[in-house]
Amino acid sequence: MKKFFKRNHKKIGLPPGTLLNKNEIDNNHLEIKIMKYNEDYYVEEDVSSASLFKDKLKGNEKNVRWVNVSGADTKIIQNIGRDYNIHPLVLEDIMNIGLRPKYDLYDNYIFITLNMLSYNALNKEIDSEQLSLLFMREINTVFSFQERAGDVFDIIRKRIRNNRGLIRKNQADYLIYTLIDTIVDNYFLVLEKTGEKIEDIEEKIINNIEEVGLDKIQFLKKELMFLRKSVWPLREIISALIRNESSFFDKSTIYYLRDIYDHLIEVIDIIESLREMLTGLLDIYLSSTSNKMNEVMKVLTIISTIFIPMTFIAGIYGMNFHYMPELKVSWAYPAVLIVMLTIAVGMLIYFKKKKWF
Repeated sequence: MKKFFKRNHKKIGLPPGTLLNKNEIDNNHLEIKIMKYNEDYYVEEDVSSASLFKDKLKGNEKNVRWVNVSGADTKIIQNIGRDYNIHPLVLEDIMNIGLRPKYDLYDNYIFITLNMLSYNALNKEIDSEQLSLLFMREINTVFSFQERAGDVFDIIRKRIRNNRGLIRKNQADYLIYTLIDTIVDNYFLVLEKTGEKIEDIEEKIINNIEEVGLDKIQFLKKELMFLRKSVWPLREIISALIRNESSFFDKSTIYYLRDIYDHLIEVIDIIESLREMLTGLLDIYLSSTSNKMNEVMKVLTIISTIFIPMTFIAGIYGMNFHYMPELKVSWAYPAVLIVMLTIAVGMLIYFKKKKWF
């Protein structure tokens, strides 16, 4: 079964701020993509090595710069920390997957970590990936760090390339909003698929309970629990960003963040509704299983009850006393069988009238 609650325990006993190397976390292929843009300008570059990273970021700081790092690489993280004066604990959190979504405000940047979720149509499960965001307002730059290549941001990249919407007309704070908003919108897609699986299980329980195992229901409960753990802290993060009176976000962007907050409230409501549905399904499943067992026990009890008097008669004539007059009567054997059959039929008729089966 898929593990939703993963944590890197190799950090135990190490000093704060210690970065684990790539092989200790993941062997994903490292990809670095840099997008620089404004309303009239756009360029996209791939960085193949850590040594070229800083040179690629040079240029007009009035342009918005989005640096997306896929895969864990200690050297890249250390270079970013050194070049942009990032706190060692932030670098540690970037490398340490399995964190609870959080938000930290520093003098010259904001650090956000959250869960990026998507629905895997092949195995029909939720794929989870930790995403870390660094927003530096002074240099108009956003860093995003992913566990592996592949994300839900392709639609944002297309909007940047084609100059659609407001993204290229705004600064990096709007880019941060757009990234978070896309992640939250994808939560709705994940919840929709989860709701469909719950409805499918409900239909199977009603029609044929044998097609449903308790493990499927328990797995869905874990999925919803993980979704709840991903969304509730994110709501706190967005609320903190809205309340923050620093200069990191323009007033116009704050309005968009409020929209994300409203969406998160809706996501939480859907999660709670699905959890209630799943709890009800679990009760129905257990009741149906119990009823099915009762039906089996009822049939076995009826069969046992019918054979009790027949066993009694057979026991009497199985005692083999010498002076049992019926033993020498030629019609005694068929007569006893007829009596037994009559008793069985009579009991079945009586049970039927009582509606015991």
